[in-house]
Amino acid sequence: MVTMKWIIGAAVLVCTSALVGCQGGADKPAGTPTAAAPATSAAAATDPLLSGKREVTITRVQGSGEALEISGRLEEGGDTGGRTLFVPTPIGGDRYVIKAFGVKDDHPANDDPSCWQVNGLDIEPELTIGAVVCDPDDPIQRFTIIAKGDGTYAIGSETRYLQHLPGNGLILKELGNAKLNTTFRFTDKGPADRQPIN
Repeated sequence: MVTMKWIIGAAVLVCTSALVGCQGGADKPAGTPTAAAPATSAAAATDPLLSGKREVTITRVQGSGEALEISGRLEEGGDTGGRTLFVPTPIGGDRYVIKAFGVKDDHPANDDPSCWQVNGLDIEPELTIGAVVCDPDDPIQRFTIIAKGDGTYAIGSETRYLQHLPGNGLILKELGNAKLNTTFRFTDKGPADRQPIN
């Protein structure tokens, strides 16, 4: 009788240990870490224009040759006095916050960044990009930048890509089965060494 109780007790202990050992990890393969720090983008590590350390102008390859500009809305060569210098800043993986600055003229307002943000998320099928106070934790300020070869890039947000549509200008749009027809060239304009207000 004592031997039978001892065997049952040992069996319960073995089963309990097995359950505790499997708790929270049953759906993960062995050796899979439970949490990992965001990986640095391979492009950011090798492409100085995507390092967050260089200011660039951005020009649509298939466009007029005018640099992109952002004041209220991102547009092409609007000459509205908006910001035309951008710093794609990696935040992990292939995601970036794109900071916008005014000309380097020692005016404090030009040295304080604003950031690109998707406007009208989940309201319209075609979305615009505006300038707002930077918040890298805000998902609608995170963009993907994908090198397409020959020094050109595609810019996107989630499943949409920044495209030019006649009459609508620059918008974020789902490609569906369509071909990506808008790419951008980044031109180095010097170090990103601004000292923001505060």
